[in-house]
Amino acid sequence: MHQPPRTAIANTAQAQAWNGYDGTYWATHQTRWDAVNDGFNEPLLTAAGIRPGDRVLDVGCGAGRTTRLAARLAAGGAGAGQGTAEGLDLSAPLLARARASALAEGVGNVAFTQGDAQVHPFAPGSFTHAVSRYGVMFFDDPAAAFGNIARALRPGGRLAFVTAAEPGASEWMQAFRALDGILPVGDFAAPGSPGMFSLADPDRTGALLRSAGFTGVEAVRTEADGVWGADAEDAAGFLLGSGPGHHLLAQVGPEARADARRALADHLRPYERDGAVRLRGTAWLVSADRG
Repeated sequence: MHQPPRTAIANTAQAQAWNGYDGTYWATHQTRWDAVNDGFNEPLLTAAGIRPGDRVLDVGCGAGRTTRLAARLAAGGAGAGQGTAEGLDLSAPLLARARASALAEGVGNVAFTQGDAQVHPFAPGSFTHAVSRYGVMFFDDPAAAFGNIARALRPGGRLAFVTAAEPGASEWMQAFRALDGILPVGDFAAPGSPGMFSLADPDRTGALLRSAGFTGVEAVRTEADGVWGADAEDAAGFLLGSGPGHHLLAQVGPEARADARRALADHLRPYERDGAVRLRGTAWLVSADRG
């Protein structure tokens, strides 16, 4: 499987995070994160409209779940044109998992590249589609990133991505808010700031895309349930081990950490059903066309 060389990185803070604790945690728990986010796959890929023979770019592909799904759609059936999918991500640990998973699943029309969407030297017009499942929120310069993605798409090419809505709209974030007073929750998830909620304002996102050369921008509020654990204790441990949880726990002592885990498990217990903790996630499904 072809592995293009790594190129220059401009978004150094995120590169450090995703090649450190965050990337390792996500790579180690790839299956669990897919269980959290897989409910958004069908709406995303439907909005993208990938067909056999298409060439798809998956931005911030992580462990490559959506890249592999896009590759299968682009490959088509017998006699169809052989399309391709390429996943781009900052994280070496996640890309290693992506390549291993593609090999294990026998998805051969896929490649993964370590790079920064803000500055990666894409060949102009080399893709028909660009997609992302929660991978475009971490740009420190979103205008540069979306401009670069637009140049990578052919005229008339299609962009579709899922990005987090405002923090209070998702039940997993409400669970973190329930720990305020035990952990320094504060405004670490303020919309518009760098990070997972940076594109929570659809008007701002639309303006960014139009400035980058996209037309027909649409943002549709979309919800899906995610499986966060087998029971409340399991889900609490998983949430507190994630990037936000790890960051908050690092700021307090052992007693507060234990209190936080107990409180979070208590908060999550009402969400236990059908052998799992299921939390509703709310996102913006954004689509646009390359002008």
